[in-house]
Amino acid sequence: MSTAREMEEQAQIRYQEVLNTIEMMSSSDSASSISRMYSGSYASSNSISMLPAEPKIFHGRESELADILKNFEQSTLRIAILGAGGMGKTSLAQAVLHHEEIVIKYQGNRLFVACDTAASKVELAGLIGAHLGMKPGQDLTRAVLHRLSDGSTTLLILDNLETAWEPVESRKEVEEFLSLLTDITSLALMITMRGAERPAKVQWTRPFLPPLEPLAQEAARKVFIAIAEERHPMGEIDQVLHLTDNMPLSINLLAHAVDVEGTTAILSRWQREHTSVISEGYDRRSNLESSILLSLESPRITSTPYSQELLSLLSILPDGLSDVELKQSKFAIQDILDCKRALLRTALAYLDDHKRLKALVPIREYMAKFRPPTDEMIGPLFKHF
Repeated sequence: MSTAREMEEQAQIRYQEVLNTIEMMSSSDSASSISRMYSGSYASSNSISMLPAEPKIFHGRESELADILKNFEQSTLRIAILGAGGMGKTSLAQAVLHHEEIVIKYQGNRLFVACDTAASKVELAGLIGAHLGMKPGQDLTRAVLHRLSDGSTTLLILDNLETAWEPVESRKEVEEFLSLLTDITSLALMITMRGAERPAKVQWTRPFLPPLEPLAQEAARKVFIAIAEERHPMGEIDQVLHLTDNMPLSINLLAHAVDVEGTTAILSRWQREHTSVISEGYDRRSNLESSILLSLESPRITSTPYSQELLSLLSILPDGLSDVELKQSKFAIQDILDCKRALLRTALAYLDDHKRLKALVPIREYMAKFRPPTDEMIGPLFKHF
């Protein structure tokens, strides 16, 4: 315990040194943004050098975990874990981080960098530098690359990289930085990102890991029961799981709600409140609506504004739409196929086995409540169907 306490005190001292150094820097925009970034990082993790905990409840991703571990046999690992918000990307990355094989191979050279606060390449490099124990500067890109090139076998995980990569104005620089990182042969790189796109300029390890899908029903039950116990009728548990479409974040939040209120009360509340039942937390990991809104506000969606109208239509169409229906139904949606691509790129929608465009239940419920289709949008539905 004394060792842990000393580590925490040292981390606090180092953090204060970071802030003091930033205060002495020029008042440039770059310095200011780095100062905000370090403050946010420290507030969220309490120590910029500490690894996150291993997931205590982990069901349904054993196949993906095995695929990733197998890829570590290759000399240069570059893996992107993709999928919709709330699909369990971070948990999978943390399971890899703490797997026995990885701990033995990389030991203390494992870095897990939460990139939520990094809005540019400079801030991304600053965050990585902080985890390497570097003092902040206006641009730590060269210093980070130099440190990681020292020959040590290192695993670097960049979690929620979409924050820095998503904006068009910063994407090119972020991709160039990733490319430089992957030039380091002793560095294994893993990223997690919302959506279904991998950043360019990186030769990602093949075969690609496909975007994460909802959990299988049995795995979803195991997650639910691990949180809310088995005392609830299985039929009612399955009714609750139907509301989640087996999306891990939704299962987690609803299971905790059921543990407090019971299945009957939660099913009744859902009829009145819909996704608000599991949107009482303060961030995207504890608030489903915040997680969905984050995806809706991504540049990939806002640059194709009518994509939200298409998603609102999907909210009342559980069977989805085929390409033929998209083209022939005469919806008041400009560039409707571009809108479809935007929804697929961000994983707000998906194609089922019959190539029909669909949205998961939690996303449909959110859109139906907060952004329902207008009468102008619904009209062509009646004419077509």
